[in-house]
Amino acid sequence: MLSITSQYLARYRRFADDRSDSLLPATGAQRRFVLVRSLDPAGRPDLVPMFFAFPQGTIDPERLRAAARRLAARHTALRSRPTVIRGTPVLSVAADPDVSVTRPGLVPGESPAEALRRALAAWDVQGPSLRLFLVRDEEREEDVLAVVLDHAVCDGRSLARIVDELGAAYGEEATDGGPTPQETRAELAAYRDAVLGQLAAEEKAETPEAAAYWADRLHAVHAHAPVPRPARVREGARPGGAAQARLPAHDAGVSFPGLLDACRSAARELYGPDRAVPLGYPWGGRPTGAEPVVGCFLNTLVFPVDTGHGPGSQVAADAWWDDLDHADVPFDAVVAAARAAGSRWSGGLDGLLTVDDDTRRPPLRLAGVEGREVHVDGRPVRGPFAVSVTQGAEIRLRMVWDRAVLGDETAHRAFDVLTRALRPSGHAVQ
Repeated sequence: MLSITSQYLARYRRFADDRSDSLLPATGAQRRFVLVRSLDPAGRPDLVPMFFAFPQGTIDPERLRAAARRLAARHTALRSRPTVIRGTPVLSVAADPDVSVTRPGLVPGESPAEALRRALAAWDVQGPSLRLFLVRDEEREEDVLAVVLDHAVCDGRSLARIVDELGAAYGEEATDGGPTPQETRAELAAYRDAVLGQLAAEEKAETPEAAAYWADRLHAVHAHAPVPRPARVREGARPGGAAQARLPAHDAGVSFPGLLDACRSAARELYGPDRAVPLGYPWGGRPTGAEPVVGCFLNTLVFPVDTGHGPGSQVAADAWWDDLDHADVPFDAVVAAARAAGSRWSGGLDGLLTVDDDTRRPPLRLAGVEGREVHVDGRPVRGPFAVSVTQGAEIRLRMVWDRAVLGDETAHRAFDVLTRALRPSGHAVQ
């Protein structure tokens, strides 16, 4: 029987081989984002926004637009948009990038953050995958710039490069017309080779043994989050809740198993004991030998968090290392394997965990002025809750949640449990 990846490639080649410069295959990670979007009642895409505050008047919008267009022209993924043709997810590549700098006006009584939330909520999936929004904050005498991407065209490893190159393009002369046709063709070929290499790795990973492994690993998992209840969100309130904390850094950093164990404690607070809660996290990288192209290559792995198990990151570590041996199996194939073995799990995730190193995220500099990265909370949340951890001179911990699913009081209790688990006096981490 053909693997899911093999079936996908066969469908893609039937209609796209004669348009291989304008329709590119999607990695397993991209297919997941397209699937999630198609299942969303509102058709919402997963967005990756970065917000930077600059002193008022620093940014020249036309210069910024030209810089963003040059950036997108240099990267195939950034001048593409995810779409579905004959039931098959693909990337549709535009010949010329169309990147705008939108300046949302504030309605009476509206804050800059509310204007940005409104602009992102109106995202049209038929438009470009890279967009910029610029809002004036009169009270702080700042301009807040939002650099926003469709998650299907970039993963976390692409963000540092995007920020760095946007700043560099802003400093270029306006007469610079961007990449030559030869450079564009070379980058497209490098991107296509990277995607095909990723798909080859995924195809190779989809063995009967791997399917049996994930079926056994996830047999007890099914989503435990409460059914969304719009009544939880009072009229006029933001759809997403948020909490954050700064913790002292541990001498040797926080281990990933330690983070998984901390999330287990939070999940127990949210969903109760003796549950097998599906927690997703990104993992992976570009295929061996591929150029470091901008794109979306990180697979979503699923960790079945046992809320009945006592603290102990060693237990999480043992299972996690085994999971990594099967990390190339794409998400849709993992779900299919679990379902084929009789699992009730539909593929929904009760939580998400992302980890970042602040040394990999340079600040955005425009004409020598460094932007201050800020957060715009309250945006809709894709899953019940998501935890992000940034390590550096300190540990920056954030948790967001969907208020239609989880009440604020419960979510804050879970965040407090998570925070205590990651303090130096909590788990021994390394």
